[in-house]
This record gives sequence, C-alpha cells and structure tokens, in this order.
Amino acid sequence: MNPSTGTVRAGDLVRAAARELQAAGVASPRRDAEALLGHVLDRDQAELSRALLMGESVGEGERAAYAALVAERAARVPLQHLTGQAHFRHLTLRVGPGVFVPRPETEVLVDLALTDLRERGRDRPVIVDLCTGSGAIALALAHEWPAARVHAVELSEDAHAWATANVERSGLEVDLRLGDATVAFEELVGAVDVVVSNPPYIPPGSVPVDPEVRDHDPEIALYGGGDDGLSVPLAVAQRAADLLVDGGVLLMEHADVQGEALVRALTAARVWSHVADHLDLTGLPRVTRAVRAPRS
Repeated sequence: MNPSTGTVRAGDLVRAAARELQAAGVASPRRDAEALLGHVLDRDQAELSRALLMGESVGEGERAAYAALVAERAARVPLQHLTGQAHFRHLTLRVGPGVFVPRPETEVLVDLALTDLRERGRDRPVIVDLCTGSGAIALALAHEWPAARVHAVELSEDAHAWATANVERSGLEVDLRLGDATVAFEELVGAVDVVVSNPPYIPPGSVPVDPEVRDHDPEIALYGGGDDGLSVPLAVAQRAADLLVDGGVLLMEHADVQGEALVRALTAARVWSHVADHLDLTGLPRVTRAVRAPRS
C-alpha cells in the first residue's frame, strides 16, 4: 500500500484474495480472484492482465467493494452470482439466484447437436430445447446455426425470467416459452429434427458436495426424481419422442454415473434406435444420443 495515496497495487490485491479463496476451498482461487477484480474495475481479461503487469493501483472504494465480493466468494457464493454472468461457448449469459449456472461440460452436447445438424443437411432445421434453464443450449445453437428455428421451454418462472433476459440481450431468434417440458410444443409434434435437453437428473439422496451447487442452484433444476434420478429425464425423453420426426435425434445430458442406466432405459422404451453415450471434455460419461425409430 502507498500511505500517501491510500492505494494498493492490483497484483497485491489479487494475490491476497487468491490466498483467502484457497483457504476457503475454492477450486480456482487465482482465476476467481482475477475475475472478481475485473468485475469491480469493469475490465475485461486483457485489460486486467495489463493492469496486473503494469502494477496499476486500486483506490480505497474499489478495494472495499472487492473485499466484500471476495468474502462472499470465500463463503462459497458462486462466482457467476457475484459477477452476474456466465460464459458458455461464444456467449456471455446473465445468471443469478433462481437459475442453474451453465457448466463447461454441457458444451459437448452442443458439439454433438451441431454434428447432427451438419449430417441432416436441412435448410431450416427445427430444434427444441426442453428444460432450457438460462437458455444456454438454445442460444448457443441459435448463434452457431443461424438458419435453425430454435424453440425452448422452461418450467421455473425464475429461470424463465433469466432466459428471457438472455434472449433479449443476445438478439438471437429463440421461441422461448414458460411451461412443462413434458407437454410442450403440441404444434411441433412429429416436426422436430433435434431435441436437446439438460434436465434435472440428480438422484434424491445424492446431495451435491460443492456448496456452490448444493446451496445456490435451484432444487427444481437439480433433482430428477425416482430412486435413480431418471424420472424427469425419461418423461422428457418421451416428449422428445413425440416431437421428433422419424430419424430425428435426442441429445440428453446426465450425471456421470447414469450413462449406462439411461441408455438401457431408452433402449427398453422401443421408440429409439442407435442409443449411445458420449464423454464430456473431462472424459466422463455425459450425453446420451438416441435416434427416433420409425413410427409403425
């Protein structure tokens, strides 16, 4: 600290904050410390890196705001709730209390959907996102496949409000609705090319270990019902079977321990073919892909 000006260098602040976050068990203390300072100073990563490199000073007011945010993060309030945003693919989304924070592992679902869209070769493919949450998957697909007609539905009013804000902020064309994914889009029955879904799937007795998830993600977005957590996913899959054209594709995220069970359940439903599971970027089972079998 410079006694004459009451300022502290940005690098010193980040190092102290990273130590505090590490002691609190935060998984990425240095990254989070930098993200919070960038938020307080309204600097992007490149600008913040420059400030750290040049030894730029931070004034008393900004220091106090930063200390308050670091204390909240040390109490395991999600970083995204403190900054008000989450990054997903090429998008920056608004998030906060009441909506599930999108995770990097979900990005593989988008990659798989894009692969299927390329293989289908439709000029105006129809995509439906069931249980859209913040709108992350729907908006990513609308952004990366602009010709698609993207529809999305969310049951939670709080999450739907966040998704609405993200759709409006993005300027992307997504038909977003508030409602039950298991009965949604009656007018699209038999007309959808790809259904994507990241439904609630955690088994009731499997409380998440991380406080950020356990204490801050809404329960409606976490717990899938039934002994195995697959009650909601299977109900959503049934709606997907109604919506898809013959040969259409369902892509559904699941917990890393549910891959085999979900594949078995979808296979047993007798409306799917080519049911297979796919790994996420960390090598864990994450997304089940199934093709709608021809209707008899």
